[in-house]
Amino acid sequence: MTYTPKGSAPPSAPPASPGASPSVPPQATPASRSPLSSPAPDGDPPRRTAFAEGLDQLRAAATTEPGRLRIIGAVLALLVVAFGSVTAWQMNDRATAADDVLMSSQPLSSAAAGVYSSLADANTAASSGFLAGGQETPESRARYEREIGEAADGLATAAAASEPGSQSEKRVAELNALLPKYKGLIERARANNRLGYPLGGAYLRYANSIMQDQMLPKAQKIYDNENRRLRDDYSDATSYPWAAIALGVVALGALVWAQRRNYLHTNRVLNHGLVAATAASTIVLLWLVGGHTLARSGLNDSYDHGVRSLTVLNDARIASLKARGNENLTLISRGAETLEIKKDVSVDKFDHRFGQEMKALASQLATAGKLADDDKGAQPVKAALANMEVWQDRHRSARTADEEGKYQCALDQVIGGRATPDCRAGDKPTGECFDKVDENLNTALGHEKREFEQAARGGLDALTGLPVGAAVLAVLAATGAVLGIGRRLSEYR
Repeated sequence: MTYTPKGSAPPSAPPASPGASPSVPPQATPASRSPLSSPAPDGDPPRRTAFAEGLDQLRAAATTEPGRLRIIGAVLALLVVAFGSVTAWQMNDRATAADDVLMSSQPLSSAAAGVYSSLADANTAASSGFLAGGQETPESRARYEREIGEAADGLATAAAASEPGSQSEKRVAELNALLPKYKGLIERARANNRLGYPLGGAYLRYANSIMQDQMLPKAQKIYDNENRRLRDDYSDATSYPWAAIALGVVALGALVWAQRRNYLHTNRVLNHGLVAATAASTIVLLWLVGGHTLARSGLNDSYDHGVRSLTVLNDARIASLKARGNENLTLISRGAETLEIKKDVSVDKFDHRFGQEMKALASQLATAGKLADDDKGAQPVKAALANMEVWQDRHRSARTADEEGKYQCALDQVIGGRATPDCRAGDKPTGECFDKVDENLNTALGHEKREFEQAARGGLDALTGLPVGAAVLAVLAATGAVLGIGRRLSEYR
C-alpha cells in the first residue's frame, strides 16, 4: 500500500539536465557612495578622505568638554598670533616709510630744490658779473663757480637716488649734458665782453635762454618728482593700520568670551593663563593705537610746519633768483628782446618777466609768513618782505632812468655806484636788496629745516620697538592662552 507523505515541504527540484548552466543568484544593487568616499573593493566599506575624517573627528570632539576646550585654545592662539603678526608687519612698513621721510625723501626733495636754486643763482651771478664791465669782480666770479659746482654735486646726488629707467634719471642725464654747453656759452660771453665786443651780450642771452627754457624746467620736474615721492612716503607712514586694530579687537573679544565661559562652567573668577594672554594683547593694542597716533601727529606736524614751509620758501628763493637774473638781463639786452602782451602793445621781455617773478615772490612770502608758527620763523620772512619792497622801489627808479636814456644811472642803481645830483645811485642798489632777501630766506629755510627734523624725529621715535614688541607679546599671549586652556584640560585627566 502506498502512503502520501505528511508535511508541507515542497518536492525536491528535478535533477538538472546535462549541459544546462547553473542558475546565478540575483545581485544586490551597489549602495550609493558619499562624494567624500573613494571606491572600495566588493565587500569592503568605502574609504573616506582625510578631510572628511578630520571633520568627523572635529565634530565628535566638539560634543565633549575636553574637545571643545582644545578647539577654543587653538582658536585663541591663532587669533593672538595673527594679531601680533599683522601688527608687526604693518607697523614695520610705517616705520620704514617714516624713516624714508626723515632720511631719504625730504633730503632728496631739498637737494632737488638746491639744484634748481644753484642753477638759477649761477645764471644770476653770470649776468651780474657781465654788468660790471670788462673785468668782473672776484666775488661775482667766485659765486658763479660755487653755484655751478653745487649744481653739479646736486645732479650727482639726484642721479644716485633716481630709479633706473625713471623720468628723473632721464632728466638728470639731460641736465648733465646741457651744463657744459651752458658753461661754454658763458665763457664766450665773458671773453667777448672783456674785449668790448657787443657779441658778448648775445652769447649771454643765448646762455640765459638755454637756462630758462631747458635747464630750469627739467630741474623743476626733478623737484616735482621728489616732492611727489615725499608725499607718498608721508601717506604710507600716516595711514591707519586698520587690519591690525580689527584683529586686536577680535582677539580681545575672544579672550574675554573664553574667560566668561570658564567662569560660568567652573565658577572661578580668574584663569591665570587667559588673564596673562588678555593683558599682553591689551598692551599690544594700546601700544599700537597710542604709538601710531603719536607718530601720525609728529609726522603731520613735520609736514604742516616743516615741509610746507620749506617748499614755499624754496619757491620764494627761486623766484627771487629768477627776478634778479631778469633784472640784469633787462640792462644787458637794452630792449633787444620784446614781448607782445596785448595787440600793438610790446614790452621789454626781461622786465616783464621780472614783474611776474616779483609777484610770485610777494605771494610766496605772504604764504610763508602765515605758515611760520614762531617768531624765529616769522621774523626773517618779514625782513625779506621789507627788503623786497625796497627792491621794487629801487627797480622802478632804475627803469625810469633807463627809459630816459640815463643808462649809467640805471646801471649804478642796480649794481651800485656814486650818487650824482640827477641820479639816486647813492641809495641802496637793487643788488644789495636782492642779497638781503636771499640772506633772510636762507635763514628761514634753516629754521624750518630744523623744525621739520625735530617733528619728524619725534614721529619716528614713537614707532621705535613697536614691530618687535608686538611680535614678542603676541607669542607670550598665545602661550598664556594655551597654558590657561591646558590647566582646564588637566582637570579631566
